[in-house]
Amino acid sequence: MRLSYRGAGFHGWQIQPNDNSVQQTVEQAMATVLRRPVSITGAGRTDTGVNARMMVAHFDVDTPIADTAMLVRSLNGIVGRDIAIYTIFPVHDDAHARFDATSRTYKYFAHTLKSPFLYPLSWQCRPDLDFDLMNQAADRIMDYRDFTSFSKLHTDVKTNNCLVTRAQWDRVGEQWVFTITADRFLRNMVRAVVGTLVEVGLHRITIDDFCRIIEQRDRCKAGTSMPPHPLFLWDITYPYTIL
Repeated sequence: MRLSYRGAGFHGWQIQPNDNSVQQTVEQAMATVLRRPVSITGAGRTDTGVNARMMVAHFDVDTPIADTAMLVRSLNGIVGRDIAIYTIFPVHDDAHARFDATSRTYKYFAHTLKSPFLYPLSWQCRPDLDFDLMNQAADRIMDYRDFTSFSKLHTDVKTNNCLVTRAQWDRVGEQWVFTITADRFLRNMVRAVVGTLVEVGLHRITIDDFCRIIEQRDRCKAGTSMPPHPLFLWDITYPYTIL
């Protein structure tokens, strides 16, 4: 299943005991249409308020779905306007939306001038933010593997190592967009990276300070976690064999 969603109305992707989530909303819609419980597994676990331009999820059914296009239309009629399901297609039996993904890309959007149109999905930043310096610092991210300094504390992951292959700010029209690609991400990692780069852009810390923060492997040394509404899970790549 390929889908997207606006995260403002959800407490993240993953099912929560007492809060509304994207996964729960889609599973409830699936159960209504297919008339049986269906568990779906997403390619990642976006946090509260974070958006997904593209999310991939898989689910298992006992018998093939005869008309996947009709299923997509039925689900879109139930899940509400903040979720859009685009395609549902068969994959091989061992395909896994999360573990088979080879890379994920996130984008964080910022704008320097007040706008009544951009603010719901973009962060209004100071016009004097030094994006050139922030890009110099971002380029150093690829020198490291352990990103404990940018991870939410007390998570259940076995390693904080990530292979980052791109980290860059670009000017796109009225906005600045931070794009970061890696094989995996830690909880809250992108928002903490952006928050620390902003400290560089405000000339509060140097590029060497930024590198030392990564090397210290201490979340308390890094910058603040940025607001979630400008953050998008933008793309996910898979080996061709999953299709």
